Amino acid sequence: MPVNLTVTPAADLYPVPGVRWGIAEAGIRKADRKDLAVLLLDEGAAVGAVFTQNRFCAAPVQICREHLAQSAADGGQAIRAMLINTGNANAGTGEDGLQRAQSTCVTLAVALGLSPAQILPFSTGVIMESLPIERIAAGLPAALADAKADNWANAAQAIMTTDTLPKAFSTRLTLGGATVTITGISKGAGMIRPNMATMLGFLATDAAIAPELMAPLAKALADASFNRITIDGDTSTNDSFIVVATGKAAHAPITSLDSADGQALFAALRGVAQQLAQAIVRDGEGATKFMTIRVEGGKTGDECRQVGYAIAHSPLVKTAFFASDPNLGRILAAVGYAGIADLDQTKIDLYLDDVLVAKNGGRDADYVEADGQRVMKQSEITVRVVLGRGEAADTVWTCDLSYEYVKINADYRS
Repeated sequence: MPVNLTVTPAADLYPVPGVRWGIAEAGIRKADRKDLAVLLLDEGAAVGAVFTQNRFCAAPVQICREHLAQSAADGGQAIRAMLINTGNANAGTGEDGLQRAQSTCVTLAVALGLSPAQILPFSTGVIMESLPIERIAAGLPAALADAKADNWANAAQAIMTTDTLPKAFSTRLTLGGATVTITGISKGAGMIRPNMATMLGFLATDAAIAPELMAPLAKALADASFNRITIDGDTSTNDSFIVVATGKAAHAPITSLDSADGQALFAALRGVAQQLAQAIVRDGEGATKFMTIRVEGGKTGDECRQVGYAIAHSPLVKTAFFASDPNLGRILAAVGYAGIADLDQTKIDLYLDDVLVAKNGGRDADYVEADGQRVMKQSEITVRVVLGRGEAADTVWTCDLSYEYVKINADYRS
């Protein structure tokens, strides 16, 4: 079951002016489940996006990139709708997959009186199976009829695959005397690795943001959240993180993310994005523990992340944490093979929460295994590594690796 994760009540998810969700049961892979969602945007909304770094990316990712490029070009038409299906990833499907993804855009565009280029498609689920476009087309009327502003909770359910709980969070802040709303949903539980993860994330605000800021905003938010999580080290074919700003809030438009309002908005968006990202780790397939890997004293943030990922990706480290076995030499080994050529092991300190395990590269004289085991039995653990090389620091989040993870992925297509 998820690690200290609860479902946000629907009443606590604030509607975002200018955004509506419609949900349907289309039977894409299984009957009697929400598996089709339509996100409708009022005219004037601005969109930014980040996608998977997997070169074998899914057909909908390729179509999204194409449509966003058209939207950004001179004379491009703004994105007005998104179409999300679960149960089928439409990845590894070649030219036929591209045609099917484009076909779903055409079908929705006709229903809405838009251009297909104004639609972004998203898919998640099983790879290398043909997308059942006839089921999507049949489900669209019900999804459109269901479209409403307070449908975030149902949308969070409709994008799930192996997730055990829907993931959704909201917040509000004040900019220029006006109330600004932020609400987001995400999905993901396995095949998770930075850049980005097997995840979908949709984050919306009614803040007024200059359209040219949306792409860098989405990247900065992803780098601070979804690109800081890992479950199993696999980078998916379908990862997509979308940020929407509808411009409905009554404050002066933000034209610089470095302005006071820009920084305040970014901090609030980052907070929700991090909640959504951490929820994915807490709901990791078979996870029993949520682990924060904090690396300090690096020369650069990049090398701190490099060390953090080496620890977080290690099956030996992750299985030791599952067993609550303080076999902590595995952590030091991961630090050593992280790829920092001039690393001086005699300057490295290792902590589990507040327990000093290793000092100057060797077991601390006062460390006793009972203290390490006490920490490792907790459901939330912080691993802190001090490299002794500089002032930089960074953090990644991960979970343990359990028997249940193997069972889930062995039977994924069943």
